[in-house]
Amino acid sequence: MPTDHIRYDILAQAALRGVVRTVLADAAKNGLPGEHHFKITFNTTAPGVRLSDRMRERYPKDMTVVLQHQFWDLEVSEQSFEVGLSFGGVAERITVPFDAVSAFYDPAVQFGFQFETIEGAAAGGETGAQLVEKPVPAKPFAVQGNVPDALPMPADAPAPVPAPPDGTSGAEVVRLDRFRKK
Repeated sequence: MPTDHIRYDILAQAALRGVVRTVLADAAKNGLPGEHHFKITFNTTAPGVRLSDRMRERYPKDMTVVLQHQFWDLEVSEQSFEVGLSFGGVAERITVPFDAVSAFYDPAVQFGFQFETIEGAAAGGETGAQLVEKPVPAKPFAVQGNVPDALPMPADAPAPVPAPPDGTSGAEVVRLDRFRKK
């Protein structure tokens, strides 16, 4: 298998985390629109996560928070978000770096994605292991009802080319020499 020197997996991960950042920044500025609300799962042991000792003890590895009715003072920066939440009637303020987020889900529209962490060998001859996060493709979670497999196309988008009736792809390999002037 060829080596991915561009690291599309890291670029896709950054883009998906950017979706979370954008959505949370909009919610911080304008509130939650309609029935939208968010379930965000994060690694409580990740660098930069700030939780009370009580919450860290209760959730030693992962924690899911719901931003719906009872949250306040949502602040979003380039690297993290901070929010006030109530846990068992006790107000807490948490800080979560976007790199710690492992899943994001909006139940109102049944859309979400998650990041899978895998251990891999350290690059560049270093010893030990490093955590490499690999995004799972951003496909809507089909929780209930029908969820379309693709996003709707804009009205001005060209119509898709139908597949040939014989079931082949219809693609043809063409040599560039064919178009050269001789």
